[in-house]
Amino acid sequence: MTQEQTPPEAEAVLADEPEVRQALTGAERADVAGVVGDHPASPLAWAELADLADSEGRALDAFAYAVVAVDLAREQLQASGWRAGDPVPWSEEPNRAYLRALDAERRAAARLGLDGRAGRAASDLEAADAEAPARIASEFTPTQVITVVGPAAAVFAPAADTEARTGEPIAEPNAADAAGED
Repeated sequence: MTQEQTPPEAEAVLADEPEVRQALTGAERADVAGVVGDHPASPLAWAELADLADSEGRALDAFAYAVVAVDLAREQLQASGWRAGDPVPWSEEPNRAYLRALDAERRAAARLGLDGRAGRAASDLEAADAEAPARIASEFTPTQVITVVGPAAAVFAPAADTEARTGEPIAEPNAADAAGED
């Protein structure tokens, strides 16, 4: 290789965490902190916890959880040769933990009045993947955590052992029934 030729840059990709994705998929909202406790080095688990706190309006918690997720993700990325400002493509599913955490940090920092921090997180997110902010915005609502993994077939599958029933409609109670009189 000559000096004019440079080796192609390897894309930054976080480690895949199938066991964490599975644990989060089966977790109720109240169980997400337990998943983090079981996988404390997981950027994905912390990002999910940050999104959950944000969806519940807990900006301070969301900020703290997002900062941890961002730091853990950056440690993993740097160990593989990534440098701040290098792309981190949304197209690689494991990277979404880092990108979501940056966005959660941005949102929480803005709510807390940390405008400089919110601006840096927005800039870092844009530098990592210019399409990520729009992807996150299209998949995130303030009342719902982003779905980590979810087989569509399970969501839309008919319930087992269901049958249609016909019969007499339920009678409306009358005032005498409500008062306990006959």
